[in-house]
Amino acid sequence: MGDTMYRKKEFDKRYLIIIAVIVLAIVLVVLSVALKRDRNLSFPEKMIKDSGTFIINVVSTPVNFVKDIIREGREKNDIYEKYKDLKEKEKSMDKTTAENDNLRNEVDELKKNLELETILSDQFYKHATIVNRNIDYWYDEVTIDKGKKNGIEKDMAVVNSYGLVGKVSSVSNYYSTVKLLSNDNMSDKISVKIKANDTYVYGLISKYSSKSNTYTVEGISENIDIPKGSDVVTTGMGGTFPSGLLIGHVTKVTTDNFDLSKVALVKSSVDFDKVDYVTILKRKSK
Repeated sequence: MGDTMYRKKEFDKRYLIIIAVIVLAIVLVVLSVALKRDRNLSFPEKMIKDSGTFIINVVSTPVNFVKDIIREGREKNDIYEKYKDLKEKEKSMDKTTAENDNLRNEVDELKKNLELETILSDQFYKHATIVNRNIDYWYDEVTIDKGKKNGIEKDMAVVNSYGLVGKVSSVSNYYSTVKLLSNDNMSDKISVKIKANDTYVYGLISKYSSKSNTYTVEGISENIDIPKGSDVVTTGMGGTFPSGLLIGHVTKVTTDNFDLSKVALVKSSVDFDKVDYVTILKRKSK
């Protein structure tokens, strides 16, 4: 009981001391403000004013410190919010830029395919879009969005703005399958001619390499120098492909194992990884 009363009295004394200090600080602050008149101050007045100013500084310093911390916190939060907003805008800009680049490439490809119309004036043609491509048979075949209802028939030649892509292998009412020229299992060899200066030499495409995007042309019997970069085009023989469709360009010429004929390595003019739009050809009936 005695300890409890003692602690209560001790608490009351501390409480009274705190109140007294606050009251004194208020009085000194009021007096310091009142003594700001333009006159000479007595020594007690100077003491009161200095004490009041000191207490004001002591009291205001932690308050200002807390205010500065709160202000800095708000500024940092505002900066962070602006940073997040800018990052979102940056992502949106990247997406928009990618979409624009893709659309620009598609427009350029369509323009090039449309330019074929002036070149292939003696051909029946129909533009189409590749709608399906199996990743397991990437270099073998593709599906296009044109079929019998559009006048497409089996064995029609398929090209794009860069050269020969392949031929139609099967047709349904609204879709067709195109066998690509890059097909490793191409059953029928394609007759081609290579422009060597002022003349042509003839050969057959025997295989395609997807690693280098090149064809091997064999059976070149003519003993004529074939310059590097010479155009390689279809001959029109066999009835499937019209004459003059670009296959690619010569990169290297060697001889076969028996040293009887020449073998040309031909870089394809078509990038089979980037074929999106094609044109189907058929010779007009005479």
